Amino acid sequence: MAPASGYGAPASMSLVKVQGLSLSYGSRALFDGDDLTVGPHDRIGLVGANGTGKSTLMKILACRLQPDDGTVQYQRRARAGYLPQDLVAAPEGTLLDSVLSAVPGRDALEGRISAVEQAVGEEIDPEAQLELAQELADLHQEREHFEERHGRHVAERILAGLGFREAQYAQPAAVLSGGWRMRAALASLLLQDPDLLLLDEPTNHLDLPTLAWFDAFLRRSRKALVLISHDREFLDRQINRVVSLEVEGIRTWPGSFARYREARAQEMEQLRARAARVEARRAELQSFIDRFGAKATKARQAQSRQKMLDRLEEVELLAERKTVSIRFPEAPDSGRGVAHFRGIDKSWGERTVYRSLDARLERGQRVAVVGPNGAGKTTLLKLLAGELQPDRGSVQLGHNVVVGYYAQHHADVLDGQRTVLEEIRAVAPDRPEPYVRGILGAFLFSGDDVDKKVGVLSGGERARVALARLLLRPANLLLLDEPTNHLDLDSSEALIEALKLYEGTLLFVSHNRSFLGALANHVWEVRDGAVLPFPGTLDEYLYHLEQVARADVPEGTPGGVDGESPGQKLGERDRKRLEAEARQQRSALQAPIKKEIARVEARIAELEEALKAAEAALADPATYADFARARLHVEAQSAAREELEPLYAAWEDAQGRLAAASGESHAG
Repeated sequence: MAPASGYGAPASMSLVKVQGLSLSYGSRALFDGDDLTVGPHDRIGLVGANGTGKSTLMKILACRLQPDDGTVQYQRRARAGYLPQDLVAAPEGTLLDSVLSAVPGRDALEGRISAVEQAVGEEIDPEAQLELAQELADLHQEREHFEERHGRHVAERILAGLGFREAQYAQPAAVLSGGWRMRAALASLLLQDPDLLLLDEPTNHLDLPTLAWFDAFLRRSRKALVLISHDREFLDRQINRVVSLEVEGIRTWPGSFARYREARAQEMEQLRARAARVEARRAELQSFIDRFGAKATKARQAQSRQKMLDRLEEVELLAERKTVSIRFPEAPDSGRGVAHFRGIDKSWGERTVYRSLDARLERGQRVAVVGPNGAGKTTLLKLLAGELQPDRGSVQLGHNVVVGYYAQHHADVLDGQRTVLEEIRAVAPDRPEPYVRGILGAFLFSGDDVDKKVGVLSGGERARVALARLLLRPANLLLLDEPTNHLDLDSSEALIEALKLYEGTLLFVSHNRSFLGALANHVWEVRDGAVLPFPGTLDEYLYHLEQVARADVPEGTPGGVDGESPGQKLGERDRKRLEAEARQQRSALQAPIKKEIARVEARIAELEEALKAAEAALADPATYADFARARLHVEAQSAAREELEPLYAAWEDAQGRLAAASGESHAG
């Protein structure tokens, strides 16, 4: 939990105010006199390319990092809660006690109660006893209110939502794995209920059911939020404002990430148009000066043109950051049967991960592997990649199958002692160096960057190296384990688009709903030592589970019995009937919302055109020759902006309701 106040005096009219923020590392300036304000109900998506300072800004807001210059001012008594991307230390005590103890004020309140209780016992004056008794009653009432908000029952509900079993509550928190420690830290943060949540990639270690619960929990919250996430769907469901770290500094935009991208592109287009007009006018004036400047009869006019030329504005275009360019090479055709797991047993010590596993992967399938953390999703990919050997059974690859493997932990496949160039060249030693450097350039490694040791790279840089390896060796079966971890949002979107065009077979694990929803045409659920296949997209799978639950199918895996999947238990005809009914229900819910969105979008388009016309007119120096005309354009610009802001909010609200009606609420 961040301190109640940051650097400097308390801010008024806002929850947090950052002014004149500057921070440099060596010769590289991350921030240079930047300002940022966070209101009490702002839901901010913090975006920017890897290395632009998103996590650094989070640490500054959390008062974990002191900037070189500038102030961070918190409203009086405001509390901020911070979840970093990586945790090092394990919490002390049992899981439940560590979560409860994270709430500030609990120990102090108990201490006050104990002190007053002791004072009551020692006091002999009746009036003083009465006063102490009233104080004690007030303190007990304060404790009751405290327990209602931050008590054991609330903590247990949050822990259950985040996937912890009741049996784990009394276990030492120190025995938790890294992913579960992150969940425990998240539980502590949610129980604290701070005024401002600072969340840096909070979904990295959440499986689908837990992600759905967390998504719904955050959406119910009215508190301020600053969120970094590479999952575009999750981000857009949570935010009402985007703060982007651009080349020109910290910028802020109302609405969703999609709206930010549109507005940013529109701003760049308008600046280019304005620059073109200014340059055309500059050329026109210079031409007159060059032609008539030496003529006595035109000297006065040439001097006038020179003054006009000197007064012309310099239009500074927005710099665009480079983004990764991903295009998977054409892979050789494989046989229809790509891989077959036959009678696989796999255990880790006394824990059985797979028992008599049989599963078949066929050409062209794009399979999302889902299931609780620890169920064996990564183990499944490692078995297929040949990184692990089964205790019993066999993994058989089909005819002409070439495997490409992207590991969740890059140390599993990358050599930290090699340079970036050496690591990539080792994958394809027969490729000429210009080709290899071209691939690295597409992943933003150029110049001296290619000579850096892999071991000193950031998480995002190592992720790009691992992706570059996949492009150098054409594979017709890609195994991807959490490929969007450590990627920024733009890189994550670029990977999704590249994989949409990939013609091979995919087997992948991801917590990223945008990634899963865009790519999966089959789902494998890993549960209780088995793989339960479902033919369909992720949304169809989630709807199917809901329909199975409504049909009161006995509990099993998932919703079936005797090891049968729900699809097998109900039969193909019943499955199709239930899915058709679900589609009809969705359509009925979606229709009026879609009409509302179309109406709002039409009005937004009209206003944006009016705003564009007003801005274009105001960019023309000739407009200001007529004050009345210029004033009309200023008023039109102001009116359009004023009407647009609530329309953007209405559009966001309608999109959220459409997302819920489309099934995202069924995921959580």
